[in-house]
Amino acid sequence: MPFARHGIREMTLAFLLSAALAAGVWFLYPPASPAPFVLFLFVLSFFRDFDRKLPPGEDVIVSPADGTVTEITDVEEGTYVKGPAVRIGIFLSVFNCHVNRAPWSGTVEYVKHTPGLFLDARHPDSGPKNESNAIGFHDPARDVRMLVRQVAGMIARRIICTVKPGDRMAKGQRVGMIKFGSRTELYIPKARVGSVDVKVGDAVRGTKTVLGRLK
Repeated sequence: MPFARHGIREMTLAFLLSAALAAGVWFLYPPASPAPFVLFLFVLSFFRDFDRKLPPGEDVIVSPADGTVTEITDVEEGTYVKGPAVRIGIFLSVFNCHVNRAPWSGTVEYVKHTPGLFLDARHPDSGPKNESNAIGFHDPARDVRMLVRQVAGMIARRIICTVKPGDRMAKGQRVGMIKFGSRTELYIPKARVGSVDVKVGDAVRGTKTVLGRLK
């Protein structure tokens, strides 16, 4: 199905609401009766979830989300990477696909949900202060750990995580989604970053865009 199953309820409600509004508009001005279905089309667009092909290269780190790169920063990550890391922040607008994907193949070792605020996902304090869910991946073959954080936004108030510790994930595999506007962060151990291939302001697509390469 080219739409995320986690959006079935929202898509159904949007269709019913659009149909009810269209019926009301039809009595007032029939030519305008299709207009309310724009709401339904918007919701369909938000929950689109097509299969995507991985870019070539064994060392490529792929984007965990669609959106715009808003931050590339050196940080100290103390929860899972446990050391210096490069953080790449991606802002997802309401027009982006909101499915999150694994940036690298590995076993899920760490999943933690943290309650918090609902600041605008573009706000500099949204990362540390907003409600979030962290997913830690470990690839024993390359001895590397990466952390993906799903961060709720002002409009997005529901984080969905579909993985649990022990799950083996392939690069690009779906790990969850955030509903209606959000932020996704990727933490890569600084010592293992061979290159960062994006810059702030770049538009990226989950699975398809190469964020960098592993050293």
